Amino acid sequence: MPSSPTTPPIVAIVGPTASGKTALSLDLAEALRGEIVNTDAMQVYRGMDIGTAKLPLAERRGIPHHLLDTLEVRDPATVAEFQGWARAVIADLRARGATPVLVGGSALYTRAILDRFDFPGTDPAVRVRLEEELAETGSAALHARLRALDPAAAERIETENGRRIVRALEVIEITGAPFSANLPVQEYVEPHTVQLGVAIDREVLETRIEARVRQMFDDGLLAEVSRLLEEGLAEGRTAALAIGYRQAIAVLAGELSTDEAIERTVVATRQFARRQLAWWRNDPRITWLEYDDPDRVTRALSVVRTVGVSA
Repeated sequence: MPSSPTTPPIVAIVGPTASGKTALSLDLAEALRGEIVNTDAMQVYRGMDIGTAKLPLAERRGIPHHLLDTLEVRDPATVAEFQGWARAVIADLRARGATPVLVGGSALYTRAILDRFDFPGTDPAVRVRLEEELAETGSAALHARLRALDPAAAERIETENGRRIVRALEVIEITGAPFSANLPVQEYVEPHTVQLGVAIDREVLETRIEARVRQMFDDGLLAEVSRLLEEGLAEGRTAALAIGYRQAIAVLAGELSTDEAIERTVVATRQFARRQLAWWRNDPRITWLEYDDPDRVTRALSVVRTVGVSA
């Protein structure tokens, strides 16, 4: 992603789910004549709208959005693939003089796009063996093994995310090093980059998460999931893992009541928010802005323009 003195900066907005990143991204894209680049791993899937809090077209203020609705729910997606897609979009936008404004809740995806991150190789034999173990023993057993081998990686990967657990164990086995040692280092690929974080009090965040989850179910999440199951959601190695969707699948299968699914989704989302914050807590490059600061857009633009001048 080469730049010149006149190339727009890369702006990434980070922060926990339900903190208000989307509104800030729209405000900044308008002010910077930019375009939005999605960095949420699940919003790339067509039809996964309610449960991912995907912004409806009518609410996008006419601002182009990239990497939304690009895959079917059956399609797998990896961090390496997403890195390539996003970097290509970013390069195109900057070549056209548009500021890329990255926003989404997938911390690893954002870091993989912004930072120096070369993906370890793969060993098909090791991968197949671990996937067979996953099918036989379940993700919880493999997660326990990962926690023993690499506690830092286990802390960042959900117990239910068998695909990522398998990948972490594969990397550990073929490299002899912890999976966490292969995560991105804090060094931007493009120095002309700024990260803005949305800070929010934990109690306020937890209240907002619960309200969002309840609204999703009220808005028809179960109907959305029922339709997506007909399109192959259950067979999707990536999409089926989305928080809210797996709980909705359990309701439709008669395994949970709607109230139980809502409560489990709230708990899982709060846990996800804590993992998101763990990614960003130790990154000194992030400028944090209070979610309810009436001047946060002005402050954000000041930071972006300072980076533009110094880069």
